Parts: sequence; structure tokens; C-alpha cells
Amino acid sequence: MTFAPTSRPATPRPRRRRGALAPTIVVLVILGLLLMITAQLWTEWLWYDAIGYLEVLRTEWVTRGLLFLAAFLVMGGAVYASLTVAYRTRPVYAPSTPEQASLDQYREMIEPLRRLVMIAAPAVLGFFAGVAASAQWQTVLLFLNAETFGVVDPQFGVDLSFYMFTLPAVRFVVSFLMAVAVISGITAVATQYLYGGLRFADGGERTTRAARLQLGITAAVIMLLIGANYWLDRYSILTRTGTGDVAAGASFTDVHAVLPAKAILSVVALLVAVLFVVAALRGTWRLPAIGVGLMVVSAIVIGGIYPAVVQRFQVQPNAQEAEAEYIQRNIDATKAAFGLEDVEVEPYAATLQGTPGALREDAETTASIRLLDPAIVSNSFRQLQQNKQYYNFPDTLSVDRYVIDGESRDTVIAVRELDLDGLGAGQRTWVNDHHVYTHGFGVVAAYGNTTATDGRPAFYEGGIPSQGSLGEYEPRIYFGQRSPEYSIVGAPDDLEPWELDYPDDNAPGGQVNTTFPTEEIQAGPDIGSLWNKLLYAIKFGDEEILFSERVTEVSQILYDRQPRERVAKVAPFLTLDTRVYPAVVDQRVVWIVDGYTTSAQYPYSTSRALEEVTTDSLTATSETIAALAPQQVNYVRNSVKATVDAYTGEVVLYAWDDEDPVLQAWMNVFPNVVRPMEDISGELMSHLRYPEDLFKVQRNLLATYHVDTAAEYYSGQDFWANPQEPVSGRGTQPPYYLTLQMPTQDEPTFSLTSVFIPGGNTDRNVLTGFLAVDAEPGNQAGVRREGYGQLRLLELPRDSTVPGPGQVQNTFRSNPEVSQSLNVLQLGDSTVVSGNLLTLPVGGGLLYVQPVYVQSTSGTRFPLLQRVLVSFGEEIGFAETLAEALDQVFGGDAGVEDVTPGDDAEEVPDAPVDGELPDDEEVSPTPTPTTTPTASPTQAPPVVGDARAALRSALEDAADAIEAGQAALSRGDFAAYGEAQAALQEALERAIAAEAQLGG
Repeated sequence: MTFAPTSRPATPRPRRRRGALAPTIVVLVILGLLLMITAQLWTEWLWYDAIGYLEVLRTEWVTRGLLFLAAFLVMGGAVYASLTVAYRTRPVYAPSTPEQASLDQYREMIEPLRRLVMIAAPAVLGFFAGVAASAQWQTVLLFLNAETFGVVDPQFGVDLSFYMFTLPAVRFVVSFLMAVAVISGITAVATQYLYGGLRFADGGERTTRAARLQLGITAAVIMLLIGANYWLDRYSILTRTGTGDVAAGASFTDVHAVLPAKAILSVVALLVAVLFVVAALRGTWRLPAIGVGLMVVSAIVIGGIYPAVVQRFQVQPNAQEAEAEYIQRNIDATKAAFGLEDVEVEPYAATLQGTPGALREDAETTASIRLLDPAIVSNSFRQLQQNKQYYNFPDTLSVDRYVIDGESRDTVIAVRELDLDGLGAGQRTWVNDHHVYTHGFGVVAAYGNTTATDGRPAFYEGGIPSQGSLGEYEPRIYFGQRSPEYSIVGAPDDLEPWELDYPDDNAPGGQVNTTFPTEEIQAGPDIGSLWNKLLYAIKFGDEEILFSERVTEVSQILYDRQPRERVAKVAPFLTLDTRVYPAVVDQRVVWIVDGYTTSAQYPYSTSRALEEVTTDSLTATSETIAALAPQQVNYVRNSVKATVDAYTGEVVLYAWDDEDPVLQAWMNVFPNVVRPMEDISGELMSHLRYPEDLFKVQRNLLATYHVDTAAEYYSGQDFWANPQEPVSGRGTQPPYYLTLQMPTQDEPTFSLTSVFIPGGNTDRNVLTGFLAVDAEPGNQAGVRREGYGQLRLLELPRDSTVPGPGQVQNTFRSNPEVSQSLNVLQLGDSTVVSGNLLTLPVGGGLLYVQPVYVQSTSGTRFPLLQRVLVSFGEEIGFAETLAEALDQVFGGDAGVEDVTPGDDAEEVPDAPVDGELPDDEEVSPTPTPTTTPTASPTQAPPVVGDARAALRSALEDAADAIEAGQAALSRGDFAAYGEAQAALQEALERAIAAEAQLGG
């Protein structure tokens, strides 16, 4: 018996185990991303909680979250429903046509991933829709908390709140739903086509009943939304600013042709929507196809051709008469939207001839003329008051006014801020950057209308520790425009302070240290816990935060320290002024920030690009003046005054224009964020001022909208312009803060001023107008002045020949006597720097005043005021003092006396000059000459025997005096420095006389 051999079963190969490395890496990456996101979000929560504005962040996040969720669900749900309905209603058997046969391979490819695609595609689309919708959180909140204006538009008679609050939100909803409907329709068409519900055969289309219902209803929804858009366009036309339009808003053609066309197209869209529903139910696309064709033709004929015909044959031949009503609407709306309704306009026939005693009635104004140019004297502040290389001042200083010995004085003021860039490379350690050098120290203030005898600023507050006329105040500057990215402050009581306060030769280690009182003041988030250390180490990318022993249980971390940045975060609904300025208020240094509520939805108002109209020669060059983000607005209100405490970082918002409906709406959104105006202290009130950016926008508009009638506007023959900066020739001349008395005022007030010249294509640089606004809101008693914000416009006659800034600057440069004196001032290693050209309406005319500074061309450079140039009509004065220059112009008797620092208070001595200078500077071997003789047409040069020998001798003596002065200045011996300047004065006088004799 034999047995057949049996085959042994094959031994199964062991399954290869997957390694855990890949999943572990994926998990770690996900955890890392989550930790980084948490670090950003949770630290934001901690920051807002620390400074008391958690309500703002919570409201924003909740609103954004709800909008994201709603948009995600609507978009994702609609797309998912469209895909699901199209798939479930597909034909059981796809038609056997060549077209469908070619689609079989695509169906087979998609089928394994179909479930994933039907979930992932709606989710992805929903995510992007949610992100887009969440960005509209401000629009939605304004709609939900709208306030009425009590003013209706001139076309529809609707309250302006509809345009400002409701229309933007409704348009957003309609546009969003349109996107949802279109995307859902596209997915439905694609799915039905792929699975045979929609096919093209025999030159036509074929659809199943289910596909026809789905596509027909979707198309009907799209038509309804198109109709809604047409209807809303009727209102949006009133807020339109077209580049080719005569004026903003609806024109004659818009009202008589476009508005009816939009209404007709809206009805047509509604009818086409009904036809699509009928087609979905009855089974033919012929009627809706005809309807769509009719709508396209209507859009071309009624919406395009008919308005063009009206414009060409009815409006253009009679444009001035036809557009008059609508131009007037634009004029009235623009003035209302930008606060130009109550401009006080005064004809001003300016005289060109100065007479003796002409300034006696304006003596207080002329005595207050600011001779310190805040854009130039910053280097003087640095050299004389910086004290150490790690302190610094901004490029452009601030102008304010302080009561000194009972008299209000215009002041140039700056904060001595910390500047880590001034430290040497060896000092830039993590501990120094974030624990030791944490704050600046004190303010420096100088009289605006006078200088010390050698041309230096006359400081009445300065030094370290601070001393002067401002009294005691908290000098430490933890929050400022130059503050480090972050500092960690605070230490237990049992540890020695390590935060540098100020250098002091008499203190241990040569410096006084301090510790920020974190147990008393919450200036930033607590960082003592391990979790917070970890979060902030991730946020700033500094592991030292996690391991440093100086980060203790009482430590706080200070960041987002720039005043403008802090206000922007706690008030995201405001547009902030580009200028931030300091003030000593109630024994604290505070930064003051002006906030605006803006809109681009005010009917018939002209819009302006804020970035363009607020940029001038100063903002374009100063690193401490922020630039506004590109934003078109046709409504602006200075609704909020904000302060940031330089010591604690506390941000306070005050309702400045509580009648502004936009601010009222935001106060409904954030009921505890903005304080009432009554909370403003008297001392703070006295330092608030009319904001620069608002004034820049208003002066830009007044260049056109100083006209009152449609006829004047249409002709455009009286349009003005803001002049170029006359000194540099680059950029627009900035406005200037001055104390002056306009012809219609009873007394001088702190004002913001600007001038106008002819507009259009003309090189004629003569004055056409002078604009000033009362910039002083109140006094130390806390009483708001009724005149604050009053715009006063002086209109010069149309045939006026009063020189404009450009003409005056050219005259200064080309005058032989002035030119000769300036050449002498530039002897040796010195250069002349022209200050700001100020304009004042005094003596029945327009007076120009320009300070002239001298500084070294290399090495340590800081300007010293040496001369004053003035111009009145065609007369020029050039002297060492303002009074002397004015006397030259006004027949030897201007009626003005010089102001000296000692008239009101004792001058504060300069701070000790730090021996270390920044790496890019070295002491110049040639100092700045500080005084030179007056060169006037009425003065004859002294007679000298041999002119050439006299000139050579004088220049040698001048060089010796310069060398002696430099040596004295380098060792801080100002007495010897003064003697050297006297010798230099005498030598230069002889040099001028000799040069004049040679020239004669």
C-alpha cells in the first residue's frame, strides 16, 4: 500500500511590525505646534488681564469665534449638502454614452476617497469661509450696537446710521451667502455631471429630475442674491467716490439713470429666480435661459448704455446746472463728516509794509514765537542732557505749554528714554538687556521762545536726578517709544536691587539701582510660575527666561511697551494719531495719544487716504513718528483722548466726543472701556491739544472745500494747495503749534497753524490763506474752553501778492547781506542749519520767522541758535535776536522786547556730558561757532587799513578762539567756553568787515 506524498503547508512569513518612530514624531510635532499656539494665545490673555482690559480681548475672541463657527457651518454645511444630495440622487445606472464611458475611470479613481472628499472639501472651504467672516467682527458688532445719527441722507431720507452701521453688515451677509450659493452650485454641477445626473448629448443637455431640482433651486437662490445686491447698490452709490466723478456721492446721472436701472435689474433678477424654480418643477430650461439673457441685455442697456447716454447728451452740455444740486450735497456732507461746518472765515487784506510800532498790539504773540525747532534741536538735547550713552531722545521733540511762575510758556519737551543700542557690544548680555537696563529717566524741557546766551536751549527742567520748575514727579520711564522689546522687573525684598536707575559717582558702584514694586503695581503679566516662564520663553524665543534665577515668584514681564501700540491693542476700534507726546501730569509722566473713530460710509462725503494726507516732511524722516496704515475714510472724529502712564503702563481712554454715534456704538460694545470726559483731571486737560493728523486732513480738504457754492466748486478756479516744505523742498510743510492771536480773537491761544498757496499747475508761490485752530482745550481747573477746536481761516484777496513760504525762503537765501553773513557762519568746520519757517498774522500782515542754527560738520554735532531771520512783505530782518530782527523790518521800533530765561524761572544747568559717545561719533577738533555779528542793510562795515591782512588776521584769531572753545567744551568749563565765544565774536566781526571792504 502506497501513500501519495503530501505537501507540507507553507510557513506564513511573520508580519513586519511598524516602528513607533514615525507616529512619535508626528505626535511630537502636533504637540509642539499646539504649545506654540498656546504660548501666543495664552500670553495675550495674560497681558490683557494684567492691564485690566480683558473685556476687550474676550469680546473680540468670542465674536470672532461665533462668526467663524457660523460661517464654517453655513459654508461647510451647504457644500456638504450639495455633494450629498448630488451623489444620493445620481442615476442608478449611468447612461452608456461615449461621454459617460470616459468618466468611468474618474469615478473609479475617486470612489476610494469619496467619503474623505465629501467631508474634507466642505471642512476646508468652511475653514476659509470662517477665517474671512471672523475678520468682519467689528462690522457685525457695530451693526448689533448701532446708534442713530439724527440726520437723514438727501436722496432716500434714511438716517445716516443705516449707511454707517447697517449697510456694511448687510452687504457682508449677502456677499457671503452669494459665495456659499455659487460654490455649492459648482459642486452640485460637478457631482451631477460626474455621476450622470447632468450630461451633454446631441448638442444639448440632459438632466434627471433630481438634478434639475437641485440645480434649479440653487440657481434661483443665486438670482435672489444678485437681485439683493442690485438693490443694495442703490444705497452704496451715495458713498461712492469715483476718480472721474465731479464730486463724491450720487451724481445727476446716478440719480436719474443708475438708480432706476438698479431697481429694474433687481426686479429682473427676482423674475429670473422665479423662472428657475418653474424650470426645476416643470422640466425645461428654456424660460430661465431667456430670463438670464434678458437680464444680461438689461444690464448692458439699462445699466450701462442708458446712463452713458444721459451723461453724454443731457449732463455734459449742461454740467454745471445739472450737477449743482449734487455738488452742493457733496460740499455739505464733506464739511459735516470732517468737522468743517463751523469754520470761521475772515477776509484778510494783508499789508506788505511794516511801520514803526506795528507789533505793539501783537506783542504777546511775537514774544511767544517759538525759536526752538523741535525737529532740529534734538541733538542739542542729546549732547547737553543725554547724560549717558544708553539714554536718548527722539529725532523730533514735542511742543507743549506749561505754567511757569504763573505764566503759560510754550515748551519743547522730551523724555530721556532708554536706548539699548547705545551700549557697547560687550554690555549687550541677556541680563543687561532684560534685567538691568529696564527704563529711562526723567524729562527735559526748554523754553520754546528763547535760548541761553550762546544759543543752547534754555532748559528749565532736566538733569539726573530731575530738577527744575516742573516740581516732583515719578521720573522712571518703563513705557516709551524706545523701550526694549521686553524687560523682567521686580525682585524679592531680601535681594539687592539690580535695575539701573541712574549713574551717581557718590553711590556704591557708581550707580543707583531700583526695583519695580510688583507687589503694589501690576504693570505686566506675572512670570514667576514655571508654566508662565515656559510660555514666555517660547513666545520670545529666549530659553534664559526659563532658567534665569532673576526670574522670581514676584517678577513681572513688561512688553508691548510703546504707548501707541498699547492703546491700539486695548482700543482696536480706533485709528490713532501718528504723533505721541509726553506730559508731566499730576506728578507722573504720561504719554498722550489721540484716537479717531473713522468710516468710509458717510453719504456724499469725499474720502481721503489717511496715509497720504498725514504724511509731511517730518513724518517721512522721523523714526519716532508712526505712519498710518493705508485707509480711505470720509468721516473722522477725534472721539477719544488716551493716556499711557510711563511708569506703570496704565492705559486710560477718555470719551472726548461723546456725541459721536460711532463712539457711542463702540461704548455699547465695550461699556467699561472708555471713561467719561469728567474723569479728566485739570492738569491733564491743560496738556491735551488739537491733534495733528485731524488738522492735516482738514487743511487738505479746506484747500478745496473752503468754497461754499456748487458754482465755485465746479469752476475750480479758487482751489488751493498746501505748500512744500520750503527749507528741504521735500514733502508737504507740516503744521506748527504756536501761541498766537488771530484777528478775531481777544487773546493769544495755543494754536495749530498752516498756510495755503494757489493750487493747480502753477509755480506762483503766494499766500492765499492762513488756517489756525484753537488747540488749547482747557486749563488746570479742568474747565473745557468753549473755543477749543474752532477753525479760523484768513482768506487773502485773490490778487494778493503776499509771498508764500517758498518765495520767502528763496529771498532769505538770495539776499546778499544774509548770504554774506551765512558764509561767515560757515567758516571752519561748521555748517548753517535753517529751522522751521513759521508764519503768523500780526501787524496787519503776515510775518515769517525762521531760526538759524550753526553746528559742526563732523564729529560731535549739535545745533546752537545763532540768528533769527524775519520777513514782512518785502522787508527782511537778520539779527542775533528776534527783537533786533523785527526792529530792522519795522523801522527800528517793532514794539517787541526780547525774552530771556531769567524772566520767569531759573535755567537748569546742562547735565554732565558723558565721556563715552556712540561708536559712530567722535569729538570734532573744530567746535560750533556760537555767535556772529548782525549783517543788516542799514549797517556799514567798519573801515580797516589793509583789508587782506585784516581778514587773514581775523581768521587766524577766529581759529584760535574755536580751538580754545572746543577745549573748554570738552572739559565742561562753560565759563572758559563763553570767553572763547566772545573772542570768536570779535574776530568774526573783523572778518566780516574786511570781507565787505574787499567786496566793495
